Amino acid sequence: MDKHIDLLISRYPILESTRQDIKNAYIVLEECYKNKGKLLVAGNGGSAADAEHIVGELMKGFKLPRKLDSETRNKLIGQDSELGQVLADNLQGALPAIALDGHPALTTAYMNDCEPLLCFAQQVNGYGNDGDVFLGISTSGSSKNILYAAVTAKAKGMKVIGLTGERESKLSQIADVCVRVPQTETYMVQELHLPVYHCLCLMLEERFFGGK
Repeated sequence: MDKHIDLLISRYPILESTRQDIKNAYIVLEECYKNKGKLLVAGNGGSAADAEHIVGELMKGFKLPRKLDSETRNKLIGQDSELGQVLADNLQGALPAIALDGHPALTTAYMNDCEPLLCFAQQVNGYGNDGDVFLGISTSGSSKNILYAAVTAKAKGMKVIGLTGERESKLSQIADVCVRVPQTETYMVQELHLPVYHCLCLMLEERFFGGK
């Protein structure tokens, strides 16, 4: 863990103040994945793009190849020798993660029929289980749809991680861990969010796929 965080802070010294919170966020995520849980991620605008980015790094190889173990390969080939061989040679290990902005039919239906600000909360209610993690990305920490989702997550027994700017916020109060990067201007906050979540993804990949 420390080597990745040390490298992050050597490249972005301004993030020194977030060191312990990044560690704490990693511990929450590691525990979730050790227990076969999943991550739900949401944000608005540029933070929605960050949510998709995070899912991309977790659901396939980031730096490591993540080859399937021999048992999984054999099961695939046992189902169909031709198709299974292609699957065995090309599928990668994944850490389950879902970006909640990526379901336009569901979200537009819910927003049209119900309460628009609860579109993420509805998905947390449907996807989330005790032991899962909700990662809410909000540069201000006060995005209402993120806050509703965070409250729903806590009620379902999930852990909540916030990724915000430096100001204390409603999200930082709700979250079990909040990484508050030391900027307040939206685009500057977003510029620091990316290296933080890359660091978390690198640490998770090394933990779960580093020995393979």
